[in-house]
Amino acid sequence: MGKQNPTVCELCKREGVKTTLHHLIPKEKGGTFLPTAYLCIPCHKQIHTLFTNTELIVLGITSIEALRQNEKMRKFLKWIRKQPGSKIPRTRKSGY
Repeated sequence: MGKQNPTVCELCKREGVKTTLHHLIPKEKGGTFLPTAYLCIPCHKQIHTLFTNTELIVLGITSIEALRQNEKMRKFLKWIRKQPGSKIPRTRKSGY
């Protein structure tokens, strides 16, 4: 049996969440074997809703700290931290 995903999001720090593996440098940009992070589904979806893989590289948003400092993600993170871990909200491009 494989390793189970952690239940704490490395980005928003919410506990008791389902996590998915996020490649900090997109696989299509050479990140297949580079650092990854376990993110809750809402955080992971929001990253890919706000940014293309090219934008993640060009804007230098390739670390947890860089994601936390990005203005668009900061607004989202402030909101998502208040949501229960069991909730998977609909992802929207604006409004955060």
